Amino acid sequence: MIFIPVAALLLGVLLAKLIGLGPISGIVGKYIAVACVAGLDSLVGGIRSGLEGKYSSAIFVTGFLSNIVFAFFLAWLGDKIGMNLLLAAVLVMGTRIFTNLSLIRRFMLTKMADEREKRRLADQQRQAQPSKT
Repeated sequence: MIFIPVAALLLGVLLAKLIGLGPISGIVGKYIAVACVAGLDSLVGGIRSGLEGKYSSAIFVTGFLSNIVFAFFLAWLGDKIGMNLLLAAVLVMGTRIFTNLSLIRRFMLTKMADEREKRRLADQQRQAQPSKT
């Protein structure tokens, strides 16, 4: 189920390449950039919750959309009041992305170590059993 957002992200990149969208500059580029970081934050958070067994489609979709809208709003508000709130949004979401990535890595390494330990114990148990010959 978590692979649906990843597939959608790849489909979006492929579609942009096929349409021939070039670099987006100016104010629109800033808004799209912060929306992409917000979407990536939600995607990595969704992957983490999926690995932890806590994934919910409703929570993911609402979080994804609200993150993008809120980040877009912060960038727009920052432009209106003359402050670069875009940096604040990207800093917070970037921190969350790296935190989630580190937790995903730790989860995967722990899972691999547990599997190795199970195999080792099973091998020891097989060797300890007397052979029937």
